[in-house]
Amino acid sequence: MKEGAQLRQVEAGHRYEVFHTDCPARDVVDHVTSRWGIWVLISLRSNDLRFYELRDSIQGISEKMLAQTLRALVKDGLVRREVEPTTPPQVTYGLTEFGQEVGEPLTDLFNRITQRLPPRSPG
Repeated sequence: MKEGAQLRQVEAGHRYEVFHTDCPARDVVDHVTSRWGIWVLISLRSNDLRFYELRDSIQGISEKMLAQTLRALVKDGLVRREVEPTTPPQVTYGLTEFGQEVGEPLTDLFNRITQRLPPRSPG
């Protein structure tokens, strides 16, 4: 089989077979392309945000879904979570280097779509 989207060389002799259900890369792709994962990555592309700032930037997301999405993206190494030991603790989220890399094509896709849409009518 030719190497391409379905196979990726990670280190010598080790490949991820993303079409197999037990592939760990598949979980990361599912989290990134989930309904809210994409919006979290796009929202964090410019600067770090606290939980409520992030929630307010993504209209329609519940606190529960934001917390679940952030937990998955942190676990995947795409988002970093920084806790300041204050009372109450202040938690800030930002993209890791991996998150920045993954977020670039998503941002490009978002920009291409919004540039091609017809202008919104006032209303």
